[in-house]
Amino acid sequence: MFSNDGLDVGTAVLLDAVPEPPATGNLLDIGCGWGPLTLDLALSSPGAAVWAVDVNPLALEATRRNARALSLSNVNCVAPEDIPADLRFDAIWSNPPIRIGKAALHELLTTWLARLHPDGEAWLVVQKHLGADSLLRWLGEQPGLDAERATSKKTFRVLRVTRVSEHE
Repeated sequence: MFSNDGLDVGTAVLLDAVPEPPATGNLLDIGCGWGPLTLDLALSSPGAAVWAVDVNPLALEATRRNARALSLSNVNCVAPEDIPADLRFDAIWSNPPIRIGKAALHELLTTWLARLHPDGEAWLVVQKHLGADSLLRWLGEQPGLDAERATSKKTFRVLRVTRVSEHE
């Protein structure tokens, strides 16, 4: 599990950069790990349903345990296939698993970003030397998505992704 001994620098950079999440709706943490983004979403938006998704059962259990420790009742820790197919997200936050390889990462992001509500925002943090700039270009080339570098801090880029209106 990634960074199971504390908050990693990239996630800290993302948490410093993101705006407050929507107060209600469905919020998603892609690749939740032990849950720092999930927990922040759930604490910031107690009226929202927060979905923590990871392929690692140990990560999901760690996030569940941490949510219970904080008495958070709005957290759903699930494998990707357990999220209802028709569920859309008002916000997506992620320190995506870059090291799974470009093809797998592109598939992962394509899958989840397609489920972003038209007025929702996805916020991703990627280390510059691990391909942040090329990922930003790739995201901007995807039909229906608009992507921008929101900020840079230390060696990280924070990327903001939105859905493009069909009328644009």
